[in-house]
Amino acid sequence: MTTEEKTAKTVTGTVVSNKMDKTISVLVERTVKHPLYGKFVRRSTKLMAHDESNECGEGDVVVIEASKPISKNKTWRLQKVVTKAQVV
Repeated sequence: MTTEEKTAKTVTGTVVSNKMDKTISVLVERTVKHPLYGKFVRRSTKLMAHDESNECGEGDVVVIEASKPISKNKTWRLQKVVTKAQVV
């Protein structure tokens, strides 16, 4: 792996908070099959991500990538904004 470049893990989610400086809170949802009943259940995780230019707003769909720890709770970095939320 010395000649190849490692690809960082990326996930897509929705910004639920941008009140912090250079930090966004991203809600990532996934579906998991229930072990006993077999029904697919929706599970979610909230991740803190680094937003260097404070460009994200609530409701934006973003792609974040794993990075080295930036602070106690931040281990993800904003890669790109997929869609901006509509301003009403």
